[in-house]
Amino acid sequence: MANLSDSGFLTIGEQRLEYRFIGPRPDQAPTIVMLHEGLGCVRMWGDFPDKLQAATGMGVFVYSRQGYGQSSAAPLPRPLSFMHREAQDTLPKILDAIGFKHGFLVGHSDGASIAAIYGGSHQDHRVSGIVLIAPHFIVEDVTVASIAEMRRAYDTTDLRGRLARYHADVDATIHGWTDVWLKGDFRAWDLSEYLAYIRVPVLIVQGEDDQYGTMRQIEIAQAECYCPVEVALLPDAKHVPHREAPEATMSAVTDFIERVRQNEMAGTSPAI
Repeated sequence: MANLSDSGFLTIGEQRLEYRFIGPRPDQAPTIVMLHEGLGCVRMWGDFPDKLQAATGMGVFVYSRQGYGQSSAAPLPRPLSFMHREAQDTLPKILDAIGFKHGFLVGHSDGASIAAIYGGSHQDHRVSGIVLIAPHFIVEDVTVASIAEMRRAYDTTDLRGRLARYHADVDATIHGWTDVWLKGDFRAWDLSEYLAYIRVPVLIVQGEDDQYGTMRQIEIAQAECYCPVEVALLPDAKHVPHREAPEATMSAVTDFIERVRQNEMAGTSPAI
């Protein structure tokens, strides 16, 4: 593992990926690796990673995927399999590059889907548990409608300017993401097959008013997973519960992590 500074860039193949590292490094404590949403990046997590580090004492690693934040540009158009590629090719290399030894994956929206794919396709004994914030495993009508609404807002309001503060090429970021969902064969996208192969405890955090997905997403996970699945359904929260209900989200996540770690130390981990 290279000596990682608190922030900088990782080179993974041809990708130059922006990152932040908060707290102890992987050789000193377990690490939480955070995977951002479809339009997210390092900075768009806000202070949630810092508060998660303070609450757990673990190291927290956050990065911007290719085409997001200040990371290098992604080839466009994105294929429908872009999340699978991230989970099965890029993420394993990142974990090795940072010297990941033990810890958790915490993903939001697309990042949650990537974490689920990784958990279902890699029997990685370094991962103790997975936190999925507002995940999607299948495509629903509300998903497509909300993405189309977001794209209209980007084209007609000040949303472009607000997002431009976070992304080096905001048009490529937004068009690259929305085009694959609105123009591709999005309806064929289905992660159900991966859920049955996750072998560590899972926490799903979802806002009751999530405009990108319904309770159907949770029901699929509960039906398909053989691993333990906990659910924190938060009132007065939509698709970004760590901003809309930060205290409840932090409580759910840290409680889950603490219980999984205690079970591991007691030798009673429910991992299958």
